[in-house]
Amino acid sequence: MQLQHRAPAGGADPSTSGSRSERRDAEFTAYLHARQPSLLRTAYLLTGDRHQAEDVLQTSLAKLYLAWDKVRDRDSVDAYVRRIMVNENNSLWRRGWKRREYATEVIPEGSPHLDDYDDGRGAALWDVVRTLPPKARAVVVLRYYEQLSEAETADVLGISVGTVKSQCSRAIAALRERVPADLHPGRGEGS
Repeated sequence: MQLQHRAPAGGADPSTSGSRSERRDAEFTAYLHARQPSLLRTAYLLTGDRHQAEDVLQTSLAKLYLAWDKVRDRDSVDAYVRRIMVNENNSLWRRGWKRREYATEVIPEGSPHLDDYDDGRGAALWDVVRTLPPKARAVVVLRYYEQLSEAETADVLGISVGTVKSQCSRAIAALRERVPADLHPGRGEGS
């Protein structure tokens, strides 16, 4: 997503009306360049699909751009965008057409590598994480993949810290039941 700025019509002085929007566009563009890769990773972890992640991120960034002047605390922009992404992803799952499966002639690309080194366990574990319901997956992604604190996760999702704790606990219990023995630390390989 690139922003293009046009010069004001009629040779207007850029130091008047145009400078505020130019500053806003420059601030937003700088934020976008600095944070887009990280935000795309979060969107991918929320959706589990590269193309859907790009759509969620694009919609979220468009909403952020429209509200850019209203965001007073620039240190909280990441949390604000994450909240938009979670809400956007949840609203996609509420739509009936999204639940239908569809056939395709092209096999989707493999998931991107989330870590520098992956012995195959990361992809296998991610397949299990994707089986969680969207809200539980959002808590796990924000808490463990994005390494947010319980309070930050609660703030992004608009839920209480206690709800984050209980959803994490239930999600981890479900993952333990679903994860194959060879992915459990200390088990598998000759154990």
